[in-house]
Amino acid sequence: MCLENFSSQKVERHNKPEIEVKESPELLLNPVVISRNEKERVLVEPSINSIRVSIAIKQADEIEKLLCHKFMGFMMRRAENFVILRRKKIEGYDISFLITNFHTEEMYRHKLIDFVIHFMEEIDKEISEMKLCVNSRARICAEEFLKRVRMMRLFPDFSFVTQHYFPPPFPHSFEDRSPEVRPHRRGHMDFQKTRTLEEHNSERLPANFQAT
Repeated sequence: MCLENFSSQKVERHNKPEIEVKESPELLLNPVVISRNEKERVLVEPSINSIRVSIAIKQADEIEKLLCHKFMGFMMRRAENFVILRRKKIEGYDISFLITNFHTEEMYRHKLIDFVIHFMEEIDKEISEMKLCVNSRARICAEEFLKRVRMMRLFPDFSFVTQHYFPPPFPHSFEDRSPEVRPHRRGHMDFQKTRTLEEHNSERLPANFQAT
């Protein structure tokens, strides 16, 4: 990571990372790819005043792809808090870091290298832990769903299930209503047998009652 301050050769008083602008090919060095396999690799692109490191993270299944995409997007939206994190990743990689000569002047170089290495070591563990949490929550949801299915099989008339889990459509108690107005499914009612609220209330009110 031998970087030095180097001004633009085309624009006066401009100092841009050459690896990003790529205006002078003679200032760019050969990129290096360090790969364990097709899914795990690191691209290092050095130049005279900056270096760009792009990381492809292992993603074994669709859950890991989704978690990696969400997690990397969360970090890149807060790139200014990580200082050397690039807001947009390089095509074909999951996350990118941009280190300039200004960073090496303000921070220790070996600490910057340790941070990138530590990130690569910990990111796989973080995604694996999130995957375990997702699987455990999915298992709990599936068990709760199967409990309700078993309850419906034990009570085929649905009266107990609707009484405890489904809210009544009218403000009166469940026992006072006749079978014609009781809901037989959650969120659904038999409209052919259902009476209107006025007809239902008229049976409860006295004949000489007048609404004000």
